[in-house]
Amino acid sequence: MADDSRREAPHHTPAESWRSAQVAAAHRMVGLRELIPRPRDYRGLGKTWPKDLIAGLTVGVVALPLALGFGVASGAGAAAGMVTAVIAGIVAAVFGGSHLQVSGPTGAMTVVLLPVIAQHGIAAVPLLAIMAGAIVVLSAVAGLGRAVDLIPVPVVEGFTMGIGVIIAIQQVPLLLGAPAVKHESTVVSSWRTALAADWSRAWAPLLIAGLVLVIATVLTRYAKRWPAALIAIVVATLVVEATGLDVDRIGALPSGLPGPALPDMSWGLLQQLAPAALAIAALAALESLLSARVADGMAPHIPRTKPNRELFGQGLANIASGFFGGLPATGAIARTAVNVRSGGRTRLAAISHAVFLLIVMMLLAPVVSRIPLAALAGVLVATASRMINIGLAGSLLRSTRADRNTFLLTVICTVALDLIAAVLLGVLMAGVMSIRHMASYTVVRRQSLPADTQHGLVDIPEDAEWLRPRLGLVRVDGALFYANARRFIREVTAKKTDAVIIRCHRLQVMDASGTFALKEAVEELERRGQVVIVQGMTDSQLRTATVLGAIRPEQHVPQLRDAIDAARQALTPLA
Repeated sequence: MADDSRREAPHHTPAESWRSAQVAAAHRMVGLRELIPRPRDYRGLGKTWPKDLIAGLTVGVVALPLALGFGVASGAGAAAGMVTAVIAGIVAAVFGGSHLQVSGPTGAMTVVLLPVIAQHGIAAVPLLAIMAGAIVVLSAVAGLGRAVDLIPVPVVEGFTMGIGVIIAIQQVPLLLGAPAVKHESTVVSSWRTALAADWSRAWAPLLIAGLVLVIATVLTRYAKRWPAALIAIVVATLVVEATGLDVDRIGALPSGLPGPALPDMSWGLLQQLAPAALAIAALAALESLLSARVADGMAPHIPRTKPNRELFGQGLANIASGFFGGLPATGAIARTAVNVRSGGRTRLAAISHAVFLLIVMMLLAPVVSRIPLAALAGVLVATASRMINIGLAGSLLRSTRADRNTFLLTVICTVALDLIAAVLLGVLMAGVMSIRHMASYTVVRRQSLPADTQHGLVDIPEDAEWLRPRLGLVRVDGALFYANARRFIREVTAKKTDAVIIRCHRLQVMDASGTFALKEAVEELERRGQVVIVQGMTDSQLRTATVLGAIRPEQHVPQLRDAIDAARQALTPLA
């Protein structure tokens, strides 16, 4: 049953409206108390610490090859990957908003870093991490943690699949044992590297990478509790040591953390790095919040992530990583999932994973330096393959046209352009498709009397039957905005009657374009000599319509019965 009346919004003076806006903005800003660590972050630690330590050790074993691999893949080296995993891992665990998140270098970040390193050199990476971290901290203070909820699933999945493809393509130089041919595009660089490779030497790294890939795949499928990547790397390293295969190794690693230092900077360099820092900050925020959301879903009994505090922690982690010469870091979905599945319950698990990696650096650096680079490439290819979810991709491709187009556009842009452009274009595509969908569901219906209202059936009085053939009713459902404004004008003005009642009691949204469309329709009807009455607008809609001159205040009535009476008074019975 249609409702012809709605509760009116209270009237406010301009001063009251301004004060309300100021209060709302202040509430959106996050207080410092919400962002700093508290003892309650470790509530229950007395009971859970054994499980947390075991989970941390398990995650550390999984994270070791990934930290080494992503460090190498970024172009900054394995040592930078380890430093990032240790420093960012501890800082993000202590200051972040998730009890389960594990942070460190990730594949998505290596995709962003490669072109930056090619343009500005490795020396710019620590400064870039500090700049990006500062931006993420500011976004936390501004209360932007909930923004990730606005990103549609097809964009997230397309983004993830595209990253998987890029990570796999990035491994071509290591798989072939060839120096990478520099180019802004990862696809072009890998293609040219393959063309220039010495294929008489490439069989050895391909063999080692293939061995790692097979072992990791088999163990992941049939022995899920075992650290597949670490076992595969150990086996591959032993094979190379025993056979003397001609493959490149990681090389010398530091046996501890470097001292903190402020990177060299200048105003000109800061300006040059600003766009890349914004992109890295956006990626760090996006990936970290998505990872935390996954963790919340896996462990509903654990306190949920505080998004703004998570951004704060990730920002500080990036700043700290930069001061120690590390890479930009984010929350890592794979390592976080291992933490949850291994029984992690508090932040101690993520902290202990970073401590384990530090111990490895201090005690086992000579052993780690013997790992073949091709083995790390095999681990990263296996990681990339898990990011390419064929089943989910097939479901999205069979879904609505909007989901399919958004997903495909995001994948293609991630591979062909860059990650931030892919997310922005994906969200834009989703927005356009949503607008089209909303516009198609906005309906202009012609009605006849009697009509249902909140107060029952309303009809023309018996003594005014002469009005029935001369009165037209049009009901607007949904939203009246720029995407359907022209269609609204055509449909409202299509039929000629002496009087027209435009019923707006089901109109949910009306923007400026919709208001001007209403104005144009009213002017066209009145130009023909038709009486126009608008019924059922909310207080805010009526205010917009009158301020923009779409209707005169006296043209609007709240109830359908009032509209019929107004039409009756405006017309006279025909002789």
